[in-house]
Amino acid sequence: MVTETIDTKRARRLALARTGLLEPKWTGLPARAPKNEAGAREAAYAIMRRFGYLQLDTVSIAGARSHVLVLLSRLKNFDPALGESLLAPGAPVFEYWGHEACWLPMELYPAFEFRRERLSVHPWWGDLLTEHADVADRLRARIAEEGALRSADMEGQGGAGWWNLKLAKKIATSLWLSGELAIRERVNFLRTYDLAERVIPPEVRARTVTREAALETLMEVAVSGQGWASRRTVQETWRLRNMKPELDAALERLVARGALVRCALVLDDGRRRAGFVRPEDLELADRLARLRPRDDRGVLLSPFDPLLWDRQRVADLFGFDQILEIFKPAPQRKYGYFCLPVLAGERLVARYDLKADRRRGQLNVLALHHESPKRVAAAKDALARHADAVRLALV
Repeated sequence: MVTETIDTKRARRLALARTGLLEPKWTGLPARAPKNEAGAREAAYAIMRRFGYLQLDTVSIAGARSHVLVLLSRLKNFDPALGESLLAPGAPVFEYWGHEACWLPMELYPAFEFRRERLSVHPWWGDLLTEHADVADRLRARIAEEGALRSADMEGQGGAGWWNLKLAKKIATSLWLSGELAIRERVNFLRTYDLAERVIPPEVRARTVTREAALETLMEVAVSGQGWASRRTVQETWRLRNMKPELDAALERLVARGALVRCALVLDDGRRRAGFVRPEDLELADRLARLRPRDDRGVLLSPFDPLLWDRQRVADLFGFDQILEIFKPAPQRKYGYFCLPVLAGERLVARYDLKADRRRGQLNVLALHHESPKRVAAAKDALARHADAVRLALV
């Protein structure tokens, strides 16, 4: 069994190229949003297609939510408000459980049929659609007759927390996960549910793929979006748990037909991590080895950025400990509530903890931690660029 090798420098630069964080000649992606809305939307969709997903998150303390931050870090002059409305009637994306709750390219809809089947019984709440069939039938009928329905307008009394969600919302979530309903759009980040046949184009819904083919598609997309990827990274891209034999078989088929190559990452200390890469990306990595990434300018990244969510991978490629401290009590945080790492050239050089004050139009720096004293100017540049992107004044 032939296994290629790649060193950390090549893998790191390849990761930056495949995640859209180098110049367009290396990424094949736009670096600037066109002035017209249609062009700006298409640029955002192009970036989404590269990863295969755009993870959603409610936290907007840094001036924008994570899915918008991902786009702002790659598209100069992108309108943050536009980033909140990418899911809209007729858009080439749909919302579903991918990496987490995500917007995904419409062409991947058939590949998630196996998940829709699996999630017809909710993993936390059980078989709500059977246990509360009357509520489910009323909700189906109401949406069929009245049209799309916002989650905020569903009947029932809610409680004071996630686990006390009113029953209608739980039923809507279950119908969405099973594929009967789809999310038509989000307004002020609130979901609007509709019948799947009124959201997903008929030609997409009619397309069927085998479970084996679906897994191959998802595996290939995961590797393509990262450059080099370990098996764990591939698996966690789509949160595919308890499927090891199927995933291994899918990867073997991709290797057998030449879509992927087995490739070991050689760490700086000589240790190796098994993984996969596309043949064309091995060639790209060799060309990138001669590149000198510009390190005098910086860019802030969301902690949920596709480059950053795999903590082990970030440690291997960047020597950076990516910590998310949202769920820690304030006295236990080392860096801050929602820290945004600074990328300068090919290194992660600092972390900012920010707080936006929309009412005053201000962006406040709560904390700054430098990883490299040589990149102070790049960190300042990243902060200024971010403030401009979210349209807030630095204080």
